Amino acid sequence: MSKHILIDPEDNVAVALADLAYGTEVELNGSRIILKSDIPRAHKFAIADIKKDAHIVKYGYPIGHATAEIAQGDHVNERNIKTNLSGVLDYKFNQSLSDVEYPQRNITFKGYKRKNGDVGIRNELWIVPTVGCVNGIGDRMLNALKAEAGDLKVDGIEIFKHNYGCSQLGDDHENTRKILKDIVLHPNAGAVLVLGLGCENNQPKDFKTFLGDFDEDRVKFLVTQEVQDEFEEGMKILRDLYAKAGTDKREDVPLSALRLGLKCGGSDGMSGITANPLLGKLTDILVSQGGTAVLTEVPEMFGAETILMDRSKDAATFDKTVHLINDFKAFFIENKQPIYENPSPGNKAGGISTLEEKSLGCTQKCGKATVNDVLMYGDRISVNGLNLLSAPGNDLVASTALGAVGCHMVLFTTGRGTPFGSFVPTMKISSNTPLAKNKPHWIDFNAGPVADEGKSMDDLAEEFLAYILKVAEGEKVNNEKYGYREISIFKSGVTL
Repeated sequence: MSKHILIDPEDNVAVALADLAYGTEVELNGSRIILKSDIPRAHKFAIADIKKDAHIVKYGYPIGHATAEIAQGDHVNERNIKTNLSGVLDYKFNQSLSDVEYPQRNITFKGYKRKNGDVGIRNELWIVPTVGCVNGIGDRMLNALKAEAGDLKVDGIEIFKHNYGCSQLGDDHENTRKILKDIVLHPNAGAVLVLGLGCENNQPKDFKTFLGDFDEDRVKFLVTQEVQDEFEEGMKILRDLYAKAGTDKREDVPLSALRLGLKCGGSDGMSGITANPLLGKLTDILVSQGGTAVLTEVPEMFGAETILMDRSKDAATFDKTVHLINDFKAFFIENKQPIYENPSPGNKAGGISTLEEKSLGCTQKCGKATVNDVLMYGDRISVNGLNLLSAPGNDLVASTALGAVGCHMVLFTTGRGTPFGSFVPTMKISSNTPLAKNKPHWIDFNAGPVADEGKSMDDLAEEFLAYILKVAEGEKVNNEKYGYREISIFKSGVTL
C-alpha cells in the first residue's frame, strides 16, 4: 500500500497516509520527492515548489494561499498557509447537477409505524421538561420507573434535560420552543411526558397549543405547580404511557422512510479521504432510493458553499442556500467575531490547516446529490432527498438540531474521537483505523480500511448500509449502550 495520496490531479499537495520521516523519498506521478521534514499521518506536503501568495490546492480547489515560499517536500500546515476567505459575498447560480442514480432496490427495515403515518427506528418513553427547573423531578421519576420496570418493554426510557424555557427573549425563546416541540413529536418516541413547572416563559398550556396536531393518547402533560404530589401524579402518567408504548411492534418499512443526519467533529486530514466520502456514497444510495439526508454545520460550508449552491434543484433553492450562508456570516459579524476562526486546535493537529480545507472535506458527506431544500433552525423535514440545515458546527447543538428536524439517527464522522450522543442514535464513524482500535467503546464503524487496506469505497459503503439497517432495526450504537444522551439548544441572546 502507498503511504501517501494525491486526492485530485490538480492538487499541489499530497497527504501522508502514515507518518513519513524527514529524508523519505516519495514517488509521485513518475517523479521522486525528498521530504524536507517529518510529515505526520494525515498531514500535507508540497509536491512542487509553491511561490509566496500562490494557491495551495487540495481536493481540486484552493484551500488558501502560501504565506512564504514553500519548497517541494515541505510540510504544508497552518504556519505557511492562510485562508483566502472573506465576508458576505454575492453569488451567481451556475447549476451543475450530477447523475447519482442507483438501480432501484427493494430494501426494507423493521421500524415503528406511528399513528400519523410517520416511522420511528426506536420505541422509547421520553420525559421532556418545558423548563430546566423541573429537571430534578424528571430525573427522580425516570429512575423510579426504570427500577419498577425491570426488563424494559420499550427500547429505552430517557429524560432530555436542558437549562432553558425561562428567562429567555426573542429568538432564543422561540428556538427553545421549536426544538422541544420537535423532540416531543419525534417518531423515535412511542410516548412522551411533557413536564412543566407552571410559571415559566414556556407556558405548558401555550406549548401544548404550539405542538399542533399530536397523539393525545401518547403525549401527556403534567404541570407540577398545579398538583399536590407531583411525583406520584407523574408516576401514574408514566406507568400508563409505558404500558401503551410497550404494545408497539416493528413492521417492514421501505428504505425511503429513513432520514439520516450528517455531521463531523474532531476531524483530521483523513476525514475528507475516508469517512466523509463514505457518508457521501451512502447519501447518494439513500437519496436514490427515495430516502433523506440532512447536512448542517453552516460555518463548515464556508469555502465550499458554491459547490452546494450549484447543486440546488432550482433558483429558489439556490436563493435559500445563499441566505443560509450569508445570514450565518452576518451573525458572526454582528457579534464582532472573526468568520474564519476555524479549524480548531484538534483539527490542526490532525492535519487540517484552513477553513476551506475543512469545508471541502466536510461537504463530501452529502455526496453528489441534488439539494432539494434548505431548513432553518428548528424546522422539520418536508421534502425527501438532500436537505441543508441552518445550525452551527458545535457537535451537540448541531446533532440536536439534526434530530429535531426529524432525522432518525446522526452519522458522525471523526478523526480524533468523541463519546457524546444526542437524543437520537449518534453513530461514530472513524476516519482512521488507529482511532477505531484505541476507542472501540466510542467508535461504531471504521472507514480506515479505504486508506490502509485499499478497500474499495463501494464495498465499504455496502457494509456500512447493512450496519445502518441493523441499527435502524434496534441494534444499539455506543452512545446508547453507555447512556450518553443529551440535548443542547442554540442560544445567541440575553439571559434575564
